[in-house]
Amino acid sequence: MAKQPLQVSDRLYSYILEFGFRDDPLLQELRAETDKLPASIMQISPEQGQFMALLAQLMGVRRAIEIGTFTGYSSLSVARVLPPDGKLVCCDISEEYTAVARRYWAKAGVAGKIDLRLAPALETLADLKKTDGASFDMAFIDADKTNYQHYYEAILELLRPGGVILIDNVLWGGDVAEPAANDAETMALRKLNSFVSTDNRVDFCLLPIADGLTIARKR
Repeated sequence: MAKQPLQVSDRLYSYILEFGFRDDPLLQELRAETDKLPASIMQISPEQGQFMALLAQLMGVRRAIEIGTFTGYSSLSVARVLPPDGKLVCCDISEEYTAVARRYWAKAGVAGKIDLRLAPALETLADLKKTDGASFDMAFIDADKTNYQHYYEAILELLRPGGVILIDNVLWGGDVAEPAANDAETMALRKLNSFVSTDNRVDFCLLPIADGLTIARKR
């Protein structure tokens, strides 16, 4: 049997951030501001943002979409590496949190690449299906967990062949592997993980990055 994944201690995580992550003042400022919010736990980890940006660069992403923007860390990370004519559609329902994101997009000079849609994401995805078709290169799902599978299905229709979906929180603090954890969010994530593992429309990998990240490539 292969060895289990390395357990990341606080000391080792600090090492990862020192040598495996390139920080900058704008990202630091956004993290610091978000850390003061009651819902700060919703922000993705720094190394995950860098991973997403690198993946977008490797794929040559021009058109991307994210479900769940919060204060804008993931969108900022990705938008900065899109080409000048690139487009990132951000779906969220919070004017308060995305107001923070707007300020940082402006500071980074990427506001012109971002199309923020403040509406239930499934409505936005349905509208995009009518106007954009299967034209997106990459998508990121990080919103209400009970709708993850609905988002997954809708986004698959919007992705071009070879496009990639990134799904956040798929390990849910380890609860997905705990039989006694039967809350609605955990059960929804378990159901999605099981579904993706047998979905012949995609090639996929579930990685223990941050709170678990699934990468699914549309065939």
